[in-house]
Amino acid sequence: MPGHPDYTGPAGQSRDIHPTAGVLLVNLGTPDAPTAAAVRPYLAQFLGDRRVIDYPPLLWKAILYGVILRVRPKRSAHAYARIWTPEGSPLRVYSEALARELQAELSARAGGPVRVALAMRYGRPDVAGTVAAMQKEGVRRLLVLPLYPQYSATSTGSVFDAVADTIKGLRWPPELRQVNDYHDEPAYIAALADSVRAHWATHGRGEKLLMSFHGIPERYVREGDPYFEQSQATARLLREALGLSEAEAPLSFQSRVGRERWLQPYTDETVKALGAQGVKRIDAISPGFAVDCLETLEEIAMQNAEFFREAGGEALRYIPCLNATAAHASALAGLVLRHGQGWTEFSPRAARDDA
Repeated sequence: MPGHPDYTGPAGQSRDIHPTAGVLLVNLGTPDAPTAAAVRPYLAQFLGDRRVIDYPPLLWKAILYGVILRVRPKRSAHAYARIWTPEGSPLRVYSEALARELQAELSARAGGPVRVALAMRYGRPDVAGTVAAMQKEGVRRLLVLPLYPQYSATSTGSVFDAVADTIKGLRWPPELRQVNDYHDEPAYIAALADSVRAHWATHGRGEKLLMSFHGIPERYVREGDPYFEQSQATARLLREALGLSEAEAPLSFQSRVGRERWLQPYTDETVKALGAQGVKRIDAISPGFAVDCLETLEEIAMQNAEFFREAGGEALRYIPCLNATAAHASALAGLVLRHGQGWTEFSPRAARDDA
């Protein structure tokens, strides 16, 4: 029977716009301000995602709303306040800058118009609103690129959920492709290696290069998540690019919460052990993060640097993420162009010009 449709779309407007392609960058997200009031809804959305925490829903809801959201927002707001910039959250500022750099890179290298847009999995701008805006601009072929080099169901998988939920509500969905990971992308590894070399050239070389990745529960890996294997592969490739041994460039995992066993070795325990062993200078890098954020700027560069000094070390020097550097944008552009093969807009400009 006729009635109000459940599907949404730009009606006839899309027929008046020349169809084009789009790249949807998606990062984790951030609260709007470093306050408990702003952090609370952000954490509720993030920790309420079943991809992130898969405990029985009723039990977890009681814990989340009865305990965690009463205590953690204030503590997290204090941590965010330590890294907040005049422009806002570092994660959002750097992600927006990276989107602009990628847009410029694709405008120079792609054979047709490609629209780059940024969304956040949690918080704003959200995936649904961003996709709707791209559709109104005529995007009919959409490539989704989560800004997570290594795949995990807790991160990339959750982005795909959000995209799927959005797409299934559209009356005329765009063609869709998704990038699962780029943990072993040669240009990405080369950019990481160059960032380490640049740090060494400016600050000297530490006794260890600690590669800290975000952790996930070990149980998730046993159930099929490839994150641990892909993190190890990234670490191995970066060591090879820099000519380092595993002892010279150890791997660790940060950000564990709760009582469940997470991926090991833990970053905080690693830096404490290195300090106790007499290591004086550590260089630390986070190859699992595309841009700097709370986990890199506050947890690694501040918290773990303090743990290291308290254990007897002198300095833990943090090497920034690739952020919006030209090398990062170039690496992502190459990734996008390869995954978009077959779509006219993603053909290399030189090939189109020759044709």
